[in-house]
Amino acid sequence: MAKSPAHWLMKSEPDAFSISDLRRKTTEHWDGVRNYQARNHMRSMQVGDRVLFYHSNAKPSGVAGLAEVSGLAVPDHTAWDPSNVHYDAASTPDNPRWWMVQVRFVAAFPRVFSLDDLRAVPALAGMELFRRSRLSVQAVTAQEFALIEELGKKGGSRK
Repeated sequence: MAKSPAHWLMKSEPDAFSISDLRRKTTEHWDGVRNYQARNHMRSMQVGDRVLFYHSNAKPSGVAGLAEVSGLAVPDHTAWDPSNVHYDAASTPDNPRWWMVQVRFVAAFPRVFSLDDLRAVPALAGMELFRRSRLSVQAVTAQEFALIEELGKKGGSRK
């Protein structure tokens, strides 16, 4: 029996890489993650897993659209480039410390479904986002994903 796709929330600062950038490029590697739990999440991702694309450190911060995993985790080569902001001397091609997945653009929401919007939905009160706000790659439940997708596509209204 085929495994159902997992659901994730992945954060990016829109000044560095936004949902509009992903729409323009269609696919892109999600590089530069330097947190072990986030890295482990990416190493467990499968092609077809669904992603909430979250703009962090923005006004407003929130879910800007949808993506999906289109390529399995591979070593993050940006860790090996001393001129790259994500360089890590402890990571080598023979012993990579950091990984990245490829993501594909699915949709942009009419407006960012903000953190305040998310907090206002009682069914989302248990989201990891509210407990681990700094984690850049987080699991979300299928129910949380479906609700945010529905509300986000409508511009945030439940009407």
